[in-house]
Amino acid sequence: MVNYVDRETTLCISLSARPSNHGVRFHNWLYAELGLNFLYKAVAPTDITAAIAGVRGLAIRGAGVSMPYKQDVIPLIDALDPSAERINAVNTIVNTDGELVGYNTDYVAVAQLLRTHEVDPSLRVAVRGSGGMANAVVAALADHGLQGTVVARNHATGSALASRYGWEYSAEVPAGAELLVNVTPLGMDGESAHVQSFSDAEVEAAAVVFDVVAFPVETPLIQAARRLGKPVITGGEVVALQAAEQFTLYTGHTPTPEQIIAAEDYASQ
Repeated sequence: MVNYVDRETTLCISLSARPSNHGVRFHNWLYAELGLNFLYKAVAPTDITAAIAGVRGLAIRGAGVSMPYKQDVIPLIDALDPSAERINAVNTIVNTDGELVGYNTDYVAVAQLLRTHEVDPSLRVAVRGSGGMANAVVAALADHGLQGTVVARNHATGSALASRYGWEYSAEVPAGAELLVNVTPLGMDGESAHVQSFSDAEVEAAAVVFDVVAFPVETPLIQAARRLGKPVITGGEVVALQAAEQFTLYTGHTPTPEQIIAAEDYASQ
């Protein structure tokens, strides 16, 4: 295992207004596991334009991009992969000999999970939330063949997101929703940690429950779905798959499912 840094070390970073250690631990664990001379470091940029110039000028191989920079970086890079072009948002930049290409591995991860969980495209969907991550989720759902309703308190962002993909908009969860998807902070560690984003009655009526919140994985919604015997897709699966996709884009190596699970377990400690 590589446990040192030298002049040959390839650097990857994340750009976030509020950096966490999750990606740092996930990527560096896999670098060590696979014997790769890479280093991953979280950064809170004071100037995103200068930061992207630094990625190019310092030959930084890859950069994860978090809010509020997912759209700000688009005019600063050279090209968009279809995953980012589809939703006009970038969460990953890959630098190949000075050419910067933007990807969206959130979209890729959700699309993959819908396939691996064999989600029926005929299910009627209710997505709670209309922020940046909701854009990636609704795009992946729509591309899977699903139709439904964006449920959001913010009429402007909710209706805009719904119309972008030919969905309905509502301030309330529609009756008969069969796939419930939470893309809000409800249930996330912090002041909303104990809030269940859909009611027990709504969960009881559903066929599948999907919570994008990853910290913690066992949100009140996921706990309710398990208690009521409903199949679930968790935010832990999303965060692990999107990070693994980033890892492959940066290194050219594809970790095994077992290595992804182990890296996620280590990152979540």
